[in-house]
Amino acid sequence: MQIKIINRSNNELPAYETAFAAGMDLRANLNSTLVIKPRERALIETGLYMEIEPGYEVQIRPRSGLAFKQGITVLNAPGTVDADYRGEIKVLLINHGHENVEINHGDRIAQMVLAKHERIEWVNVEKLTETTRGAGGYGSTGKQ
Repeated sequence: MQIKIINRSNNELPAYETAFAAGMDLRANLNSTLVIKPRERALIETGLYMEIEPGYEVQIRPRSGLAFKQGITVLNAPGTVDADYRGEIKVLLINHGHENVEINHGDRIAQMVLAKHERIEWVNVEKLTETTRGAGGYGSTGKQ
């Protein structure tokens, strides 16, 4: 699928790093080093603008290495970029770690995944189909 993109950073365009990767890394577009202190959040610009086809979204997800090694994750994971959004793609990061984390221009800060989605048409009814599980909620299916 072809996606129209404007790159107002001097970073390379997002790309798949391996043959079977689902996501492409997003890079920070910064003028100077940004420090995210423990329990703080920051909205990071990427310099990217894109036009997604209707019926699709781009999901912004954490990078597992940043989460594991430094406690940095995407706060609203997964963030959603809708098909009618034309503004700059930004990434909301939070530092769940115990140390300050530096983000520099060009750092890989998140990944994006293109996903197809459906739209809902509600049908009001008086009763739902019964199942074995029924209304069993959190923890109702046990641990194993």
